[in-house]
Amino acid sequence: MPDSASLISTYARLRRIPGPFLASISNIPRLSWVWGRRAHEIHIDLHRRYGKLVRFGPNMVSVGDPKEVPVIYGFSGKYKKSKFYQVILPMSKGKILPGLFATQDEDIHRMLKKPIASIYSMSNLVSFEPFVDETIRCFFGQLDTRFANEGRPLDFGVWLQMFAFDVVGEITFSQRLGFLEKGEDIDNIMGDIWKYFQYVAPVGQMPWIDELWVKNPWISRLRKASWSAMGDFATRRQNERMKLMNSPSGEAKNLNDRDFLSRFIEAMAKDKSVPQWALLAWTQSNITAGSDTTAIMLRTIFYNLLKHPATMTRLMDEIRTAAKADLISPIVTWKQSRQLPYLDACIKEAGRIHPPFGLPLERIVPEGGVEICGEYLPEGTIVGMSAWVVHRDEETFGADTESWRPDRWLGKDEAAVKKMENSLLTFGHGHRSCIGKNISHLEIYKLVPTLLQAYEIELQHPGREWRVENRWFVPQFDFNVVMRRRGEWP
Repeated sequence: MPDSASLISTYARLRRIPGPFLASISNIPRLSWVWGRRAHEIHIDLHRRYGKLVRFGPNMVSVGDPKEVPVIYGFSGKYKKSKFYQVILPMSKGKILPGLFATQDEDIHRMLKKPIASIYSMSNLVSFEPFVDETIRCFFGQLDTRFANEGRPLDFGVWLQMFAFDVVGEITFSQRLGFLEKGEDIDNIMGDIWKYFQYVAPVGQMPWIDELWVKNPWISRLRKASWSAMGDFATRRQNERMKLMNSPSGEAKNLNDRDFLSRFIEAMAKDKSVPQWALLAWTQSNITAGSDTTAIMLRTIFYNLLKHPATMTRLMDEIRTAAKADLISPIVTWKQSRQLPYLDACIKEAGRIHPPFGLPLERIVPEGGVEICGEYLPEGTIVGMSAWVVHRDEETFGADTESWRPDRWLGKDEAAVKKMENSLLTFGHGHRSCIGKNISHLEIYKLVPTLLQAYEIELQHPGREWRVENRWFVPQFDFNVVMRRRGEWP
């Protein structure tokens, strides 16, 4: 915990940066914003009030100008991640378990990313389409049996998240987690993740609290070794795979040697310098990157299409026209989806209006300091940009940034569209952007047109607005719909 002298010194060196007075002397205000589940809205309001730079804490400055995105999140790697990310990392029996997303150590990040980066290229990921297709068939079978055939409403947000979890289980382990078949949260994995976020997000605003409690090595040794249901699932699948691979009975011949787990094991075999724990770090990153982020994007797309019927009609016209011309199949492929420009616009608009990560992506100003938005920030200052703030910059995205308007991505000159695309922080930016973003895109671009071909969907309560809560980490929501089959579907 910082002493009073250091707080005074920090206050003085950032005194030119505007913001709430209490935030200039304590991190308690920004912790309370997250605790109240409205941090994303408060951040937007503060930037509208104070401008492009706002002081969120004694040593934390929020940046709202999209022009600064390449400065702070460029590929140079000069701006290291803050201690917020250390709070995300789990600890077991006194040892912190590094992860691809949250590690602050650039050497560890490089070591984890280099052997597997090529697996995540979209040109390689299209080979995973059969796994996604299989889960889509399972998803539709459950929707028919449980809801569409009987005209029963469903919590669409929950089912979209279960779909996303099962896809990532299929492509990573050749085994779905079982959410869709059971119709429930298996082993409380989703609940466990949200419980973890309930701790991470507010405590991440004052990381020294984490060092006193969760990251205290002595206290950690008293806890059970298991730290999450998701981690337990990944560990069990890895152990099962290794056992089969080493089995003398020939069972290994039946294994899928092209899922992510097999490719991760291949990567480790090629590079003996990679530690054994990297395998768990990789599989866990897959589950995290390919589930919550994807589910939030899918909810945003479908909800806004249903709340704005004109955009749904336009997208359906595009899909029907493509289907009649045999440009798309009943289960739309990635390649086919790239021929649907309005679908592309809807997906980009969803990432803009409701980005999955609801807090600033914190970085540390490197040695020598930096000038941002015309103000000098000394080295050691924590800077961060919230996608919720940046994506509402009117100079970049237009005056109606609070509105769902996919057309903003169409009919403009190439430079204007490129400017918007370069300002998106939907999946982060630069060399520390989300490695799994192509997994998310593969699922979204396939599922949306495939599902809309197969089902008519309407909100159960069309006059009711959703309530978006920043549930400690990522703003998300649930909504009920009624679905009916459009006709025969293979």
